[in-house]
Amino acid sequence: MSKIKILLVAVFCFSLASSAFSQAQISPERKRAIDSLAIEKIRDLSKYISIIGSKETPFSEANRVIERTLELFADDSQIGVSSLHRTEIQYYGVRPYLEHLMALNYDRVNISWYNIQYISDLELQPDGRYVGVITIYQRFEGQSDDGLTYKDTTKKDITVYVERKHTQIGGKLIGFWDVLLGDVRVTETTK
Repeated sequence: MSKIKILLVAVFCFSLASSAFSQAQISPERKRAIDSLAIEKIRDLSKYISIIGSKETPFSEANRVIERTLELFADDSQIGVSSLHRTEIQYYGVRPYLEHLMALNYDRVNISWYNIQYISDLELQPDGRYVGVITIYQRFEGQSDDGLTYKDTTKKDITVYVERKHTQIGGKLIGFWDVLLGDVRVTETTK
């Protein structure tokens, strides 16, 4: 009986080790494809934030886009909010951040992202996921009809998680790499 247990433990350990090894081996071509997917998701996030923040977006459309935005993020991710008028950075869950963005007290809001780039390469973590960081610059402009104007530029670091997932198609188990966004950290806010 104990030989069977030892054999089962050995098989289990071997399968874990081979799984970790296969995840560690990403070809350069696959890595470029993953990097491209991560940048594409960041661009989607930029577009969604612009739509949600715009006062011209109908309420129902903004809510639909919020749901699409949530699909980009890992659970429990947070987004930082800064201002030129205060030193502390406030962090919100993704949904509360997006709802707050939709409800900003301006008559016109324009949000644009630029200079999107990796600042840290993907690194394999003990849990088998890869983690990297992409930095972006966000230009925010809010204007009210009564003359109130606020503008700032914020540098943000966005954590990117890449993990191997599986799905069943036609009775076959197919593996693929998925990219999810994590915390959006504010690193600098300027005029």
